[in-house]
Amino acid sequence: MRHFQFISKSENDTKNFAKSLAKLLKKHDIIVLTGDLGSGKTKFTEGILSYFGLENEISSPTFTIVNEYQKDNIPIYHFDVYRLEDSSEFYEIGGEEYFENGICLIEWGELLNDILPKDYLHITFSKDNKNDNVRILNIDTNLEKWEDYFENIKY
Repeated sequence: MRHFQFISKSENDTKNFAKSLAKLLKKHDIIVLTGDLGSGKTKFTEGILSYFGLENEISSPTFTIVNEYQKDNIPIYHFDVYRLEDSSEFYEIGGEEYFENGICLIEWGELLNDILPKDYLHITFSKDNKNDNVRILNIDTNLEKWEDYFENIKY
């Protein structure tokens, strides 16, 4: 497992970071987003969707669990699993099929640790205690594709 860190100084930094990362996303990629309310998970998702030209379509899946977007025949699934009791509820909505069929962005995805495929990108968002605009993104991965990206990216 490799660890990387990105310091975002604004919402735009977070969105731009996500937008640059989105260039590498392919079908079957899973990004788990962890962090307190207001820590930047949805702004990150907005950045991903803006890369695909979908920024005007974003809505929070808090009450629907998943929102689906389409770009070039690749589905992008945005999950908010905060309200699930456990991972069995994710199975009940056909969750494992989402992993196979598109790009998955999963807010509160740590709740699914027991069923996530082993190859995913995990980003933990936290607020800086000294500056309300700063977010610290701790990134963990075991995929070489991501390691090469994070070692060479120019933010």
